[in-house]
Amino acid sequence: MPLLGSLIKQFIKARSMVKLRRSTALAKQTRVLRKLLKKAEFTEFGKHFEFTRILSSANIIEHYQAKVQTYNYNSIYNEWWHRMINEEENICWPGKTKYFALSSGTSESSSKHIPVTNAMIHAIQRGSIRQILSLAYYELPSETFEKGILMLGGSTKLDRKGRYYEGDLSGISAAKLPFWFQRFYKPGKKISEEKNWEKKLDEIAELAPKWDVAFVVGVPAWIQLMIERIIDRHNLKTIHEVWPNLVCFVHGGVSFDPYRRSFEKLFSKPIIYVDSYLASEGFIAFQTNPNSKAMKLIADNGIFFEFVPFDEFNFDAEGELLPDAKPLHIGNVKENVPYALLLSTCAGAWRYLIGDVIKFTSIKESEIIIAGRTKHYLSLCGEHLSIENMNKAISMCAEKFKVSIREFCVSGIPYLKMFAHHWYIGCDEKVNVEEFRNELDVNLKRINDDYAVERIAALQEVIVEIVPTHLFYNWMEKQHKMGGQNKFPRVLKGSQYDEWKLFVKTETQTTRSV
Repeated sequence: MPLLGSLIKQFIKARSMVKLRRSTALAKQTRVLRKLLKKAEFTEFGKHFEFTRILSSANIIEHYQAKVQTYNYNSIYNEWWHRMINEEENICWPGKTKYFALSSGTSESSSKHIPVTNAMIHAIQRGSIRQILSLAYYELPSETFEKGILMLGGSTKLDRKGRYYEGDLSGISAAKLPFWFQRFYKPGKKISEEKNWEKKLDEIAELAPKWDVAFVVGVPAWIQLMIERIIDRHNLKTIHEVWPNLVCFVHGGVSFDPYRRSFEKLFSKPIIYVDSYLASEGFIAFQTNPNSKAMKLIADNGIFFEFVPFDEFNFDAEGELLPDAKPLHIGNVKENVPYALLLSTCAGAWRYLIGDVIKFTSIKESEIIIAGRTKHYLSLCGEHLSIENMNKAISMCAEKFKVSIREFCVSGIPYLKMFAHHWYIGCDEKVNVEEFRNELDVNLKRINDDYAVERIAALQEVIVEIVPTHLFYNWMEKQHKMGGQNKFPRVLKGSQYDEWKLFVKTETQTTRSV
């Protein structure tokens, strides 16, 4: 048994068995908030909202929530973050901010600039190490921990803008990997700097046989394209012919369920799938239980969380936070209730609406699942359809028809005098469109009672188009969003739907004319 692998595994097991000081999630969160306020006490933001006074209060969370307003991206950028980009010091966090992660999530066309401080980079590294330590629960062979870890993200060659750098968060994080990790890291510094997505995939495919990879990390869509490129390049049946020791895929960004069936075709051995929740704003949660799909919220690592019940009392029809919304702290949440996340972080985000909606599956263990996005719910007439509902219904259809569905999207549209849902399903196998449409409709009625009621009257039609999967990636390429943490939006609204509809029509006509 290799000595290094044995030592690493022993360390992981020993670390996982250490009895740490037991404290509640609320106690951890209170300490995090106090540290954040103390650190930013004399910044412009801290002085404006009187952090010194908040720190001296008997109930620090209650005083913080009463004193500091909530923000979305536009409001915090226009009031505060633009000054950080203009290289002013001590605005929302001490010193100057050297890095900004470019993020458009899945709903915006223009890039957001999310500040990334050294404190946040260290917090992300701590979260990543904790996730590695959690592998003790998966009983992997010792020699596995001597193998390579392939991380497929954005380019680590960041764009310099004056005195700051901008790029994909995965690129910023990979560029700052600790020295001891370099021994395991693939595809290596040179390929990781490559900005051209196709060239990066070709270089990885060419060198893949020279690496002994046990872990793969990335967004499912891009990891699948990478594995398929390797298989095609070397005329393989599965990726295990070139990486026989591949045992684990750490994924994040989107629900993995729609990809599961197509991924299984790429492997000849069982694979451990581990979910993680790393947003541009910070490392939020990761899966620790092999028997559960839920992720454990990281309650003590530079982020203070607030939870806003995602309902009509706190959000308008467009998914915008109402002025009199009532955020909760972690001590007041309930299981199986959808909450939108507010973050206060060691990167200078304060009561910031990240746009994700989560549910607690276990209050005791602080375990969550991602239920959707605040702006990616369909509720034209009260159907209240979430991404969680959509993913489940699509997975049921894929199982029913024995096909792989890697991508899909939907839009709510006017129809006659009422409404309809227009679905685009990415599938490269033969399937009867009408049968698929009926099955999808039936599944959604079973999953969502509100949808079933609205299908009787206001929601008059369900329109389904089945298109080649590559159209989704062609669209992403057109938007300059290939690779990294980018993902195709599940819900299209307004001009985004109109542009996508025209794109599909044009691409389909072009293909037919060839």
